[in-house]
Amino acid sequence: MPLKKKIYIAGLLAVTLLVLAIVLVKIDRAPGTDDAYVYADTINVVPEVSGRIIALPVQDNQLVRKGDLLFRIDPRPFQNALNAGTARLATLNEQIKLTQRSVNAQQYNADAVAAQVESARVQFQQAKDTWERKRALIGKNYVSKEELDQAKTVKDSAEANYNAARLQARQATAAVSGVDALVAQREEVKAQIAEAQLNLEYSEVRAPFDGRVASLKTTVGQYASPAQSIMTLIDIRHWYVIANFRETDLNGISTGSRAEVFIMGNTRESFSGTVDSVSYGVATGDSAAPGGLPFVEKTINWVHVSQRFPTKIRITSPDPSLFRIGASAVVTVYRDAPASRSHDER
Repeated sequence: MPLKKKIYIAGLLAVTLLVLAIVLVKIDRAPGTDDAYVYADTINVVPEVSGRIIALPVQDNQLVRKGDLLFRIDPRPFQNALNAGTARLATLNEQIKLTQRSVNAQQYNADAVAAQVESARVQFQQAKDTWERKRALIGKNYVSKEELDQAKTVKDSAEANYNAARLQARQATAAVSGVDALVAQREEVKAQIAEAQLNLEYSEVRAPFDGRVASLKTTVGQYASPAQSIMTLIDIRHWYVIANFRETDLNGISTGSRAEVFIMGNTRESFSGTVDSVSYGVATGDSAAPGGLPFVEKTINWVHVSQRFPTKIRITSPDPSLFRIGASAVVTVYRDAPASRSHDER
């Protein structure tokens, strides 16, 4: 082989090794993956009350702002319940006023009878004292037997009047009623009014944040219930990219690490972001259980490969026209300087 050709091959091999070394260093410092997708938080818009939808001013995939009306349920049953409760409350208030007047009259009568009891008690005590004085003097012939009998009769009559007045006082006191039952009913009606007012407010469902309507598959006339989702609302205030990195690439990646993201819809534009969090668990079976750990499918099932863990990256300035939930992405994360782990982390 000519010397010149040997030098050419050696030089080409050296350049190849140098490029390979540079690529490996770059990958080690900034691992990347194309196993990534766009993500945003979503909510299922479910009514709080049941009823027929009478207004649906939004369309599927429409952009809405916080406070915009999403749909309205027929408010008439709730308005009727509110009106009925308000009318019943007014009636109870009048009943309480009338009953209170009657109670006051009963109390005045009880007070008057109590005064009569005191008067009867004084008269009885005077008659009793007179009879006892005359009984003490009869042995000395200062008082005749006829006078003693008259004093006893007066004493017995006063005692009977006193006992009768006491009985009337107990009856008058027992006759004094109250408004406690009506007041309790009023509090119950107030609670019913509050519930009716709340249900009336629930008949209008508005956007809790800026978002985009998705999965809208109904229209005016549909009967809605709290167990039925009307639409999905995508929270467009914050966009993320979920990147599945191999466990061998996670060293040095932590919350706050800088990331560069390309969306497959337009790979000519890059987006900056920061690592929001790194998953601490994935499902190890063949599929994910509902509500369980995330499932990352392995591409080679018959060979032992590195597990991949979802890394959540928050995008700094997303492009509303490119960011859609589930869109493919390519992510590069720039490692932080490895930090020494504490004893608890170890």
